[in-house]
Amino acid sequence: QAQFVESGGGLVQPGGSLRLSCAVSGFALSDNSMSWVRQAPGKGLEWVSSILAYTGITSYADSWKGRFTISRDNDKNILYLQMNSLQPEDTGLYFCSQCYECVGPVPGQGTQVTVSS
Repeated sequence: QAQFVESGGGLVQPGGSLRLSCAVSGFALSDNSMSWVRQAPGKGLEWVSSILAYTGITSYADSWKGRFTISRDNDKNILYLQMNSLQPEDTGLYFCSQCYECVGPVPGQGTQVTVSS
């Protein structure tokens, strides 16, 4: 059974950086397309970024393009999201999902990112 454990969130000041991790088990990360999804306070799920299976080609929603970078470590089976130049509007609960350019499902508990001065 596939499992997803997100971590790395926290409280950061505007302009700061965080790196989120999603440790997966039950399947090979390299063989599956993966996404990061965000749920802002009081809002629905939004697609943030994806990485294609095998090729590793990445894509980003316009709000995060140029500031966030998705990557993966196939040996460790961990998906990452490097988040730079964070702004208050980036605040939310971040999940990883086994899909491409999608918003779910999000079976993990997510990791909270709060950007505030």
